[in-house]
Amino acid sequence: MSPPFIEAFLGDITELPVDAVINAANSRLAGGGGVDGAIHRAAGVTELRAACATLGGCDPGDAKATPGFALPAPWIIHTVGPVWSGGHKGEPEILASCYRRCLAVADELGARSIAFPAISTGVYGYPPHLAAELAVATVSTAPSDIELVRLVAFDAETHALYLRFLRGDP
Repeated sequence: MSPPFIEAFLGDITELPVDAVINAANSRLAGGGGVDGAIHRAAGVTELRAACATLGGCDPGDAKATPGFALPAPWIIHTVGPVWSGGHKGEPEILASCYRRCLAVADELGARSIAFPAISTGVYGYPPHLAAELAVATVSTAPSDIELVRLVAFDAETHALYLRFLRGDP
């Protein structure tokens, strides 16, 4: 296992031709707003909801896979990030677990390329700079056969954070 090539990408995660896209999901895997809603709409709401309903939900820090349906990616890996409560309730550990578990599930699927959104930084309130630093550190060091990791930002500020931490800037 060699470390994956990690790149920051500014754009729409639902349009990327990777083996697996990561969905920042809720624990019921029922669809919602933000990236979760966008992935459900792009994949096909009816099909994705039916597939998610068979999974029995997902605990924070865990990950579960479904087909990608209408997405360019053949797989969607759903993970539930932590709700930010000041950082003293295990949020960093849970978020790091999201990244590690997604990589492990991707390995089980035989995926070689994967795209992550900025997990927990939307309505879950995780500070973007802390989340970006943790994402880069975790995917850089987690054991995996993944060859390409795209850290996908929906806005320029998050993209700049990914670039900063990928360069090793504090």
